[in-house]
Amino acid sequence: MINEEIRDKEIRVIDSDGAQLGIMQTEDAMQLSIDKKLDLVNIAPTANPPVCKIMDYGKYRYEQQKKEKEARKKQKTIEVKEIRLSTFIEDHDLMVKANNAIKFLKEGDKVKVSLRFKGREKDYVHVGQQVMAKFAETIAEAGIVERRPVFEGRSLIMILTPKND
Repeated sequence: MINEEIRDKEIRVIDSDGAQLGIMQTEDAMQLSIDKKLDLVNIAPTANPPVCKIMDYGKYRYEQQKKEKEARKKQKTIEVKEIRLSTFIEDHDLMVKANNAIKFLKEGDKVKVSLRFKGREKDYVHVGQQVMAKFAETIAEAGIVERRPVFEGRSLIMILTPKND
């Protein structure tokens, strides 16, 4: 709350340079802030009495927004990248897909590995599970299996996460 929005009778006032001015009436603090051509900002409304500071509110808001923007910049959003395998995939093709998965994991992203069974491939579930195990073994240096391969409809799905070194 700022200026006229402050409804408390008595407040503890801090000057713009950080010096404590003590407990005073809200009207007196408002007059003091008007004389200095600054705003009276309630910085601790739950304290007893509430703490208000005399400051340039526009500049304060600008600094807060700048800090929030900087914090958002440093955040890393984790994306889930998907790699699709097939039941009868060749070794070289599996290595290419594994290298892509390793690249994604090193960037900090999760990887969803899916193996779709088409037509009569459903009869070769054990082959699909072997392919998934081989894939997990290949990327073991960069990531770990978060969720073991499970069936979802006609697909075998496995989730990999980056290793925390």
